[in-house]
Amino acid sequence: MCPIIEAQNLVKEYPIADRSVLALRGVSFCVNPAEFVAIVGPSGSGKSTLMHILGCLDPPTSGMYRFNGLDVSRMRRSGLAKLRNAKIGFVFQNFNLLPKLTARENVELPLIYGGVRRKQRVERARRLLSALGLESRSDHRPCQLSGGQQQRVAIARALANDPTLILADEPTGALDSQSSTEIMELLRSLNRQGVTLLVITHEPHIAGYADRTVAIRDGTIVKDSQSRLKVA
Repeated sequence: MCPIIEAQNLVKEYPIADRSVLALRGVSFCVNPAEFVAIVGPSGSGKSTLMHILGCLDPPTSGMYRFNGLDVSRMRRSGLAKLRNAKIGFVFQNFNLLPKLTARENVELPLIYGGVRRKQRVERARRLLSALGLESRSDHRPCQLSGGQQQRVAIARALANDPTLILADEPTGALDSQSSTEIMELLRSLNRQGVTLLVITHEPHIAGYADRTVAIRDGTIVKDSQSRLKVA
């Protein structure tokens, strides 16, 4: 089975004034199709930097990264943008919804960038929102939705192009405990349907929803194991 993510000795260095800072120091690991992996670590550990590389938002300084068998380590920005839109869905802590667009219009955005015709993208967006319990909220703007509802819209948007991978960066960080549970149960349900999930979090309880936990500290992986905090 070909891994969806194959990282070998990833290094990320940021120049700051007259010196440089190593955010990643030789990270190597793989993620297989339909896995649910949590990447955990404290602030400044390098987990967000790693997500940016895995999500094709930023290239590594050195090392090799293959996404679904394709070496993307040295791809140009235009190629990375096309790959992101076609193959990767993103879910962020602060939702990143456009405030002037309705829920449906926000979900349609990846489809617009992908060149999907209006009738098809409207139908796809409405179907996704309905599947996530937001059929009656499709014409509401973000300010008219609760935090949990906004995150469901963000998840629907992430699913719009039927991605190979969903990357979720602190997906419950802006939510109350009940909404957090609902969102994580939703993500786990999607994983059981075959969606590959990688969640970035600093919360052990959230990591407990995953089947595998990768702990990162000071830019290196310090533990890679099956999650012991399985949530009933």
